[in-house]
Amino acid sequence: MSDFRTEHDSMGDVQVPAQAYYGAQTQRAVENFPVSGWALPPALIHAMGRVKHACGIANRDLGKLTGSGKNPISDEQVQVMLDACREVVNGDLDAEFPVDVFQTGSGTSSNMNVNEVIANRSIELLGGDRFDPEKQIHPNDHVNMGQSTNDTFPTAIHVAAAYEIKNQLVPALSGFVSALRTKAEQWDQVIKIGRTHLMDATPLRLGQEFGGFARQIELSIERAESALSALLELPVGGTAVGSGINTHPEFGARVAAALAEDTGIGFIEAVDHFEANAQRDGLVEAHGSLKTIANTLFNVANNIRWLGSGPRCGFYEVSLPSRQPGSSIMPGKVNPVMSESMMQVAARVIGNDQTITLAGAAGGQFQLNIMMPVMGHTVLESIELLASVVNAFVEFCVTEMEANVQQCEAAVEQSLSMVTSLNPYIGYEMASKLAKEAFSSGKTIRELCIEKEVLPEDTLNVALDPMRMTEPQK
Repeated sequence: MSDFRTEHDSMGDVQVPAQAYYGAQTQRAVENFPVSGWALPPALIHAMGRVKHACGIANRDLGKLTGSGKNPISDEQVQVMLDACREVVNGDLDAEFPVDVFQTGSGTSSNMNVNEVIANRSIELLGGDRFDPEKQIHPNDHVNMGQSTNDTFPTAIHVAAAYEIKNQLVPALSGFVSALRTKAEQWDQVIKIGRTHLMDATPLRLGQEFGGFARQIELSIERAESALSALLELPVGGTAVGSGINTHPEFGARVAAALAEDTGIGFIEAVDHFEANAQRDGLVEAHGSLKTIANTLFNVANNIRWLGSGPRCGFYEVSLPSRQPGSSIMPGKVNPVMSESMMQVAARVIGNDQTITLAGAAGGQFQLNIMMPVMGHTVLESIELLASVVNAFVEFCVTEMEANVQQCEAAVEQSLSMVTSLNPYIGYEMASKLAKEAFSSGKTIRELCIEKEVLPEDTLNVALDPMRMTEPQK
């Protein structure tokens, strides 16, 4: 048997790998774009399967597939076509989507890749010959009915990104909040010194510090949900330029409703199809929220890295779990590798935002954005990286962290900022002189105040109580 078969499209014959489910247009794209070796993310392919399934349902219910138009098909053929769409959704055919990310800017190559695979798999499920050039289920006439790449491909990007935010990123961030809240509760009575400008500041509780981290991640969940909301309007139904040529007036609304039911996400038909086809502003907005989440994750990971620095010559207020040897030359060295991993992911996502921004601004030309494949790839990469690194950071770092209570509390008494609580008793100017003298003499604020009899002992003890300093006082 030959390694190739001959397929035909509007430009002529093409040699296609013999057992591939895809056809001529996919093979042309494989040959035309040997650029990166990066296929579209599976999440986007699965979303395209969802979109094709929803489109098939809409066309079935509107009587378009089995009606009196060109090449009507039977109810059985419609159902088999829908079954093949579900196989794409489920990832059963992932190996059949080889087109490079850096392809035609509308995503036409990948749209036809999906159409060809679904058509040929449908024919096979019916017991027919999927290699027969006379396709009983046609990639354009049936699978792509009422659609254009220009409306279905961006619809799939929205569906994929929203689905991954809901099912991957939000749960990961929620787990992060829970882990940080647990640590905040466990460490609520651990006193430590605060730091502003990396310099000694007034005391706080380690639990308060980690409670602040937890709130940062809670706000990140809100930003993820905001990103999802920016993706709810779907372009499907606009076909080529937004006018809806060759589709039913109810098609877009029906497809959006089917996708909402399938995913549990509140997708709706675009308010204006000309805007929805032409511009990817919602995607730019969504990724802006992802960039902000990345910014937050970088900050939290870096702060935890600093808190774990040492173990003898750093802060070492928190003991980070030892995950692996940290040096090829320094025996016993262990590094904050999970923080470093998260910080690198954050840097990547922040960089990805530049790609999304430029593609959204420069790619939107008249009735079509011509940089959509890279936008789809990039936003899904960001979501996957953020979700994955958060899960790893929680499992391999946060849950195993321990407070070094003695280290935390030892620095408090030594801090010159302890003098701040004396301001209400002796005033800023005198307190400032005490701080300078304490520093030059090597004495603590308490020792110096006792020596100079600045305040009665009982008053001094109240004023210099570090736990009292961690809350507002009447």
